[in-house]
Amino acid sequence: MSEFTNVTVIKKANIYFGGQVISHTVLFADGAKKTLGVMQAGDYEFSTGAAEIMEILSGELEWQLKGESEWRKVSGGEAFDVPANSVFLMKVPVVTDYCCSFVS
Repeated sequence: MSEFTNVTVIKKANIYFGGQVISHTVLFADGAKKTLGVMQAGDYEFSTGAAEIMEILSGELEWQLKGESEWRKVSGGEAFDVPANSVFLMKVPVVTDYCCSFVS
């Protein structure tokens, strides 16, 4: 899906890592929540309470769950799942556009 209709967008940005990662929260009538954001090149560590689906819209990155040894590469048009209550690492070599869906 390339666009969302009938949503509420939270104006205040979510700013992480000194502005290297910025997103906006999108709320849906059915209670679903997503964030749309951009990551500058860099290495990042995030923790999550809810499970997430990270859809890469453009760009690329490598990711792993903290404590694992294998890095997994994803590019524009691909997605990966992050389990609830986990910490994940990302190596982002180029500016990357993403959509994060929170799974309840």
